[in-house]
Amino acid sequence: GIVHRLDKDTSGLMVVAKNDKVHEQLSEMIKEKKIERKYLALVWGVVKHDKGTIDAPIGRDFNNRQKYTVTDINSKESITHFKVIKRYKEVTLLECKLETGRTHQIRVHMEYINHPIVNDPLYGRRKIINDFGQMLHSKSIKLIHPVTKQKLEFEIEPPKEFIQILEEFD
Repeated sequence: GIVHRLDKDTSGLMVVAKNDKVHEQLSEMIKEKKIERKYLALVWGVVKHDKGTIDAPIGRDFNNRQKYTVTDINSKESITHFKVIKRYKEVTLLECKLETGRTHQIRVHMEYINHPIVNDPLYGRRKIINDFGQMLHSKSIKLIHPVTKQKLEFEIEPPKEFIQILEEFD
């Protein structure tokens, strides 16, 4: 079973378990913040700080049930750490590390700091530049295997479409 999901049109790595016992253990590891997940996010605007932490609770948006928002009402703790990889003229490439894993977390947090994800149809607030989907990529996952106790690290490059869009901003 799928241990954590990726939003629609987000590329990259996911954690999947082969049986119920391991699924339960991996889910608990995510809850206990024992699995490290890093994403690449291309956001609108030039992010001024080289790194930062967004600690802002996320809950359902009352005006649009398909969306989530930063709110104190019926929300859950949500923490995203980010660092700048590269600044372009009108966008910034970030590495985002999840401390928690809420639905749409990076997308909501980036919109919250006025740097929405490029091409995000739900939170983007700006033009869609092509039909690739939001510029969000699950880049790496690190964990200790719950059965073998082996340290596992996985990393994958973004798809060619992601790279092509980056090159258009270069």
